[in-house]
Amino acid sequence: MITFSRFMHYFTAVVDHGSIRKAAEALHISASAIDRQILQAETEIGAPLFERIPGGLRLTAAGEVFINLMRRWQRDYRRALTQIDELQGLKRGHIEVAIIDALTEGFVAEVIATLAVDHPGLTVGVQVLDNEDVARKIAAGEVDFGLLLAPDSMKDLEIRASADAPLGVAFQPGHALQTGEDVRVSHTLDFKPILPALPLVISERVTSLFVRHHTDVQRFMACNNTQMMRSLVRQGVGVAVLCWLDVAVDVAAGQLDFLPLKDPHLKPLKLHLCVAARRQLSHGAREVIRRFEAGMADIGFSPDRRRPPATPCR
Repeated sequence: MITFSRFMHYFTAVVDHGSIRKAAEALHISASAIDRQILQAETEIGAPLFERIPGGLRLTAAGEVFINLMRRWQRDYRRALTQIDELQGLKRGHIEVAIIDALTEGFVAEVIATLAVDHPGLTVGVQVLDNEDVARKIAAGEVDFGLLLAPDSMKDLEIRASADAPLGVAFQPGHALQTGEDVRVSHTLDFKPILPALPLVISERVTSLFVRHHTDVQRFMACNNTQMMRSLVRQGVGVAVLCWLDVAVDVAAGQLDFLPLKDPHLKPLKLHLCVAARRQLSHGAREVIRRFEAGMADIGFSPDRRRPPATPCR
């Protein structure tokens, strides 16, 4: 029989790193040790797990079966440990979370830092993905919960908390736009608007909005990275059309200001905390979700204030 503990460790490392050499470097063992385990497994299975290609390895159909099985085993093992720990209280466990890139600064890290102090035996894994992949991971049960902007489909998802995250314009403090309470597309045209490009989730929505106003979007700078867009605004290159979540930390720090876009055709944009429908959550997951729900109560944009609370959220 295959020694699954060692084989699983080596096999998943090769899948994650794309080659035996890189997996060996990451695990600090010899490449030959990994190669022996894989060859032994292939002999016992009677089928190759990898296809050797220039530059690395690619899973075969048999390899895909094994990696999917092993991912399930790993999830089930963590859940078993969590259930055992729940018999003794919240002393140990692992929670997996998926978030969008706009949340890599601010409140997510702060909640996890607080959890690390209050529950040192509870670990949190964070996967930063695009919006639809977050939704897919939640629905498939590959993460305990996720934070995302409203996806194309809410099928198999249950919303636990929401926060307003409108589209708007980010600009330097003291900019001419700062005197208004909101801003329209026409107000941005003389200030070199920087538009979000694909694959940013707001790209199509913003492009459609500008086209609806008979604006040639090819005239303006476009960028597919929100961090770069914020940097360009801070350097005075122009103003950027972004989501509130993208700029809340900069606004809290006084580096940028933000006004929501006003347009009758613009649908409200919200951040949702979602779990898989009908999923049984562990005690640890419920505690982590409770902390995130409390944090989300403070991060949404509201018309009576442009700046978030003292604790920056993003």
